[in-house]
Amino acid sequence: QVALVESGGGSVQAGGSLRLSCAASGLTVSTYYMAWFRQVPGKEREGVGSIDRGGSTRYADSVAGRFTISRNYARNTLYLQMNRLKPEDTGVYYCAAAWTLSQTQRLQAAGYRDWGRGTQVTVSS
Repeated sequence: QVALVESGGGSVQAGGSLRLSCAASGLTVSTYYMAWFRQVPGKEREGVGSIDRGGSTRYADSVAGRFTISRNYARNTLYLQMNRLKPEDTGVYYCAAAWTLSQTQRLQAAGYRDWGRGTQVTVSS
């Protein structure tokens, strides 16, 4: 049974940094398409970034150059390093996994089957 558990969220001032973690069990993060999404009340879940089996990453335009996705194989954990945070980065951040995806689905929530429960990130101005 797959379980994805996010951690590392919190409150930070604009310009600061946070690193989110997603500990996986029941799957191997290096063999799945993995991604981070975020959501604020009243809005659809937004793809932040994804990484494929080969390590190729893709980011939303709003976070490119500030956020970085990485994996730790020994810990079977996915990370999201977030730098130069802005108030508009506030939201609940979710980790997601998919065995197969088309390239167009990599930042689309509908493409992912397995989800964590999320961790709150709040950025104040």
